[in-house]
Amino acid sequence: MFKVNGRYYLFNITWPKGGMRTVVIHRADKITGPWEGRLALQDLGIAQGGLIDTPDGRWFAYLFRDYGSVGRIPYLVPVKWEEDWPVIGVNGKVPDHLDLPASKGLIPGIVSSDEFKRRKGEPALPLVWQWNHNPDNNLWSVYKRKGYLRLTTGRVDTILVTARNTLTQRTFGPQCSGSVCMDVSGMKEGDFAGLTLLQRKFGIAGVKYSNGKKSVVMINAQTGKPVEAENIPLNKNIIYLKAECDFRNKTDTASFYYSLNGKSWIPIGTQLKMEYSMPHFMGYRFGLFNYSTKTPGGYVDFDWFRIK
Repeated sequence: MFKVNGRYYLFNITWPKGGMRTVVIHRADKITGPWEGRLALQDLGIAQGGLIDTPDGRWFAYLFRDYGSVGRIPYLVPVKWEEDWPVIGVNGKVPDHLDLPASKGLIPGIVSSDEFKRRKGEPALPLVWQWNHNPDNNLWSVYKRKGYLRLTTGRVDTILVTARNTLTQRTFGPQCSGSVCMDVSGMKEGDFAGLTLLQRKFGIAGVKYSNGKKSVVMINAQTGKPVEAENIPLNKNIIYLKAECDFRNKTDTASFYYSLNGKSWIPIGTQLKMEYSMPHFMGYRFGLFNYSTKTPGGYVDFDWFRIK
């Protein structure tokens, strides 16, 4: 609900049977009514949000659109005022591109690379990062080893989606990639660590420590159950991992890679067919993880996370 020039405006979302998400706006001179309403926008299912105005007098609606496995993407839609009604879009349609200046705000973007180097007074983690569960703050640090994110295991888990302290950023379209450099010298028997595309049907490029040996593995859970698609012996402690996403026209596929030198990337495993699903109620997210299946107390150090 918004109050503009003394009048109340109530934004709602409706989803007509057989149709698409639709914006409906009601207005009233008093909050107790009477209210009058009208259909305000019906285009591409873009809906659910409200109004924002700029210091120089422009108006926009901020709304979202479901876009397959990348999740809900934000839209800024131009608004004009006609007869004291906000009119959303251009001739009833939402433009894909707006001529807006680059952000000079506190957060220049909703995703960012991170070298995990912190100056005095900086937050341990910037707001681009989110934990998948409430974190156990005793088991992660960007200070124990300067310039690294350390994730330490504290309990036993059987699958990625139940593990705590998976640190995530959202993926974005139309194409994106996330890569990490990871030091696995502190792992213990049964540990599994690496880079994931997190959703119910997740994909992983990671390192397993099993029977006294380390290996690079790719896990594909697009069937709903995790399947080890490839397993390659690893004799080094520094490993580079990468996940690439293609969301163009809802292609919704991802590929995984590893590297031993950070320069030449080797495909690993199978292509992941990504799928938005309601149990996680979000699009796919890049995730840095480390969990134990046997002996808690092992750790891995992430040197950096780089997004393109």
